[in-house]
Amino acid sequence: MIWDISPPVHAGSPVFPGDAAFERRWTWTLGPDCPVNVSTLTLSPHTGAHADAPLHYDPQGVPIGEVPLEPYLGRCRVIHAVARGPLVLWEHISHALDDLPPRVLVRTYAQAPVDRWDAGLAAYAPETVERLADLGVTLIGIDTASIDPADSKALSSHQVIRRRGLRVLENLVLDGVPEGDYELIALPLKLTTADASPVRAILREL
Repeated sequence: MIWDISPPVHAGSPVFPGDAAFERRWTWTLGPDCPVNVSTLTLSPHTGAHADAPLHYDPQGVPIGEVPLEPYLGRCRVIHAVARGPLVLWEHISHALDDLPPRVLVRTYAQAPVDRWDAGLAAYAPETVERLADLGVTLIGIDTASIDPADSKALSSHQVIRRRGLRVLENLVLDGVPEGDYELIALPLKLTTADASPVRAILREL
């Protein structure tokens, strides 16, 4: 079974306030003198399910096209911390950490708000990220738009993944996905200068 954990991307997709909204324009359209439809897309690389590059939170960080792909492919664990508060604390996920694989995705929503921006999104507590890194986790994911609170200026959890060398997936849709282990496939595009990339994130049953 395949679980599609990517939100739909269209003109109404929510983005961080001030970021570029999704737009599609037709460059060519099918007709008597044109054999194809071809469109032009305008979007932030943080639209929909996406992978942040180190460049996003580190002035010396590499763009997403230079990040190794291994973290985005392999065994992962989905852990539920639904409606547990503004920060995912260690106590919210400690029930599911035995024999932990190197990728952890946390579900915080009962139903992800794929049609609106949520200024009160849940985020990782930086101490939680530190402790996951201590256990050998190399990628963390979440079903909100950021691993830090929406109004954060320090981006403390982003700074932990910068310092510890972790990768991150944001804006996943984990509605209905049971807790447990899966194969994650969420490869970013090879965008050679970008600070993030959209991904089509899926989970496959092991």
